[in-house]
Amino acid sequence: MEKSPDAFRTISEVADELDLPQHVLRFWETRFQQIKPMKRGGGRRYYRPEDVDLLKGIRHLLYDHGYTIKGVQKLLKANGNKFVAAIASGDLATVEALAASSNEEPAPPKVGVAEEDQIVGRAKAPASRRFFSFGGGNDETPEISIGKTSVSKEDRALLQEALYDLLECKRLLDQVR
Repeated sequence: MEKSPDAFRTISEVADELDLPQHVLRFWETRFQQIKPMKRGGGRRYYRPEDVDLLKGIRHLLYDHGYTIKGVQKLLKANGNKFVAAIASGDLATVEALAASSNEEPAPPKVGVAEEDQIVGRAKAPASRRFFSFGGGNDETPEISIGKTSVSKEDRALLQEALYDLLECKRLLDQVR
């Protein structure tokens, strides 16, 4: 039997919906004061639909956009819960409206580009829809040969960008250690 969209959810239901372990949700409660599930006898948590939407937004920013917890806290403080929930749902009209009505920041916040302490790593948008020689529809002849295979200038640039990204990941991991 399916629950109503307005029904409260248990921590296990929310964890399954967000594909997260329950302990992560409990940890987020300690880091984000905006997450306030209703607690019943024995400490059992019940999440309202608004709580679930906020958790989806936090998850989206942390895992999909690469924000740190501190960065998401700043976004929540500056723009509010509805802003973060609207980001996860993809409701750009609501995001823009909430950003425009924000008194603390005259310029609309940029979700993908933020201060240095907000983002762990910066993802780059692909220059094209193709991945190396697949799906580009470009029939130009390769100009660089390596052994029996050849690599076009564009593929070489993609490989160099991937190498740069990997080296940047290594640098970030070395900082954490």
